[in-house]
Amino acid sequence: MRERTTLANQIEGVQRIESEVEGTLELVELAEMEGDESLVQDAVQTLRAIAEDVRKREIESLLSGEADSNDCYVEVNAGAGGTEAQDWAEMLLRMYTRWAEQHGYKVTFIEGSEGEQAGIKSATIQVSGANAYGWLKTEAGVHRLVRISPFDAAARRQTSFASVWVYPVVDDSIEIDINDSDLRVDTFRASGAGGQHVNKTDSAIRITHIPTGIVVACQTDRSQHRNRAKAMEMLRARMYEAELQKREAAAAQTEASKTDIGWGHQIRSYVLAPYQLVKDLRTGVEKGNPGAVLDGALDDFMSASLAQSVGATRSEASASAQ
Repeated sequence: MRERTTLANQIEGVQRIESEVEGTLELVELAEMEGDESLVQDAVQTLRAIAEDVRKREIESLLSGEADSNDCYVEVNAGAGGTEAQDWAEMLLRMYTRWAEQHGYKVTFIEGSEGEQAGIKSATIQVSGANAYGWLKTEAGVHRLVRISPFDAAARRQTSFASVWVYPVVDDSIEIDINDSDLRVDTFRASGAGGQHVNKTDSAIRITHIPTGIVVACQTDRSQHRNRAKAMEMLRARMYEAELQKREAAAAQTEASKTDIGWGHQIRSYVLAPYQLVKDLRTGVEKGNPGAVLDGALDDFMSASLAQSVGATRSEASASAQ
């Protein structure tokens, strides 16, 4: 149903663009005949806006992966470095929450572990909406922050790391075989959001898939039973994502731009001092306003990463050929 709706929206969008271009070109022709320069300029601005819409739709057309249309989980983990890294992990979690909310996605807190003094050791959110996984999968990897430490009385420069892991929510139509004998299930007392009752009972669930070492946890509900069911959903999603990664790695083995998502793969650097710059190390995209980026302005980074993963878009290919 979702695929049919997406396709219908894409067709309707193309038809609308064709109609707008045709109408605007006729307006330009009439304005030029009448010598109305102001109307010509208005029409030119309209055509530029249409061109930007086409560019966005072209990028969205790259979201054709098997699970790109799915909802997703975003997991953020602080690297080594104690409070500095934990504060950075919380900044990243806020950045993705802001991005999702700005694009009309629903964000649900799944589980988290608070930092010792500030920030978080780890946290997982679910982002729900069309193409959530397709967009956010481009953010998986290690993120590096350079800044003057707010926790250092000497105000020294500090480098911190945090990893981001993104995996799709899978529905019942996707079969993932999991043997109960391969699972270790632990209960623990929830921390952070969840209410007074949650913090007083061992309602949180952690499931370890022993053969793969995959670990998931959930503390969203007061019910241990419902938390276990959600954790099993997350485990199925992680195992499915791991299979997708295997397929993509095999398909891209000959590509020089092949990426390895893991702790050793740094994808982006955020420098707040001594200068201000956010640079994506995969695509070369740079922004001189890290404040805006940390407030959720990630579209340019995501679009460039998507385009790189499948090669140049048609418009880029045409431009380079001229």
